[in-house]
Amino acid sequence: MKDLPESLFANPVWHALHTKHRHFTLASAAACRYPADVAPFAAVAAPTAAAWQELHSLLAPGEFVWIVGESYPRAPALSFEETMQCLQMVLPLDVALSHPPAEVVRLCATDVPEMLALTDLAFPGFFRKRTIEMGSYYGVRSHGELIAMGGERLMLDGYPEISGVCSHPAHRGKGLGAGIIRQLVQNHRHRGLVSWLHVGAANSRAIKLYLRMGFKVIRAVDLHRIRRVD
Repeated sequence: MKDLPESLFANPVWHALHTKHRHFTLASAAACRYPADVAPFAAVAAPTAAAWQELHSLLAPGEFVWIVGESYPRAPALSFEETMQCLQMVLPLDVALSHPPAEVVRLCATDVPEMLALTDLAFPGFFRKRTIEMGSYYGVRSHGELIAMGGERLMLDGYPEISGVCSHPAHRGKGLGAGIIRQLVQNHRHRGLVSWLHVGAANSRAIKLYLRMGFKVIRAVDLHRIRRVD
């Protein structure tokens, strides 16, 4: 896609924490992070020795965070434990989507225990007890049970990220996730915003869904899990 602000997407956590999500920011001059109960993400302005030392100071001993970047040097007292390749995908404004189904409902703080249980089936550890504060979340219920959900995570200027989209294993293949995405996209377009998301490069099922909906791949990025080891 043309005219995308490449600098935002190359370091999205940094930009979110210095703009729309600055009220969450735990930071020093060259490093920043979300509180542990909000999201397990951190960022550095540039991969310098000073920035790594500042990131180290923002973590508790033994704590880990995820950081977006293509290549980072190793640093003392920080262990690089895992790398996950992800795709960033954006939905162009000229792609038409149908209206969301009526069963999609807004979720709130009282739903968090169920949201934690559902997301732990799909991507354990990424959704935390205050993640719901990052944006709007929606879900679908069946006989009172939360069976699908999704919402907003990183907030860039003009580009809210769709995240946390998942369905209970017993209810997959019913289009529930797509319905929730349509709700979020509708909300964004009413405000003149462009929807985007991250998806694991190995998650072929989700990638096929997003491509069918009209999302375009804009880049591949690596997500590194880094732990303070001292």
